[in-house]
Amino acid sequence: MSTAPTTLNGRIIGEAERSTRAVLELLLARTSTSFEQWVALNLTGTESVTRDALVARMASGLRADPATVAAVVDAAVRAGLLTGDIALTAEGRRRFEDIRAGIDAITARLYGGLSEEELATAGRVLLLVTDRAKTELAAA
Repeated sequence: MSTAPTTLNGRIIGEAERSTRAVLELLLARTSTSFEQWVALNLTGTESVTRDALVARMASGLRADPATVAAVVDAAVRAGLLTGDIALTAEGRRRFEDIRAGIDAITARLYGGLSEEELATAGRVLLLVTDRAKTELAAA
C-alpha cells in the first residue's frame, strides 16, 4: 500500500486511473480486445444504440476524433463482434460476457474491504471533479 498523502489531488486520481487501466489492459490482452473495442462492446452490450450514437458517445467519452472512433466501430464489425446495424454478434456477446466477468472479479479484488459509505463518497467526489473538468474544457 502506498504511503502517499491521502489528500485527494490530480496525482492520486491519475495514479488510480493508470493503475486500474493497466489491470484492465491485461484482461483485454488475454481476449485480444483493444480498449476502444471494449468500449464499443460495453456500450452496445448494455443498451440499444445506433451507429451514430455509438460513435458520438465513444468520441465524447474517449476524447477522441469521431472519424477515428468510427474506424474502430467499423473494425469491430469486420472482426465479427458487432453487426452492421450495431448489435453484438454471438462472438461479440461471448467476448462481452467474458470481459464483464473478468472486470467483476477485478472490481471485487480492488474494491473489496471498502465500505459502501467509502465507495459512495469516492464516487460522488470523482463525479463532481469530472463535471468541473468538463465545464473547464467546455469554456476553453
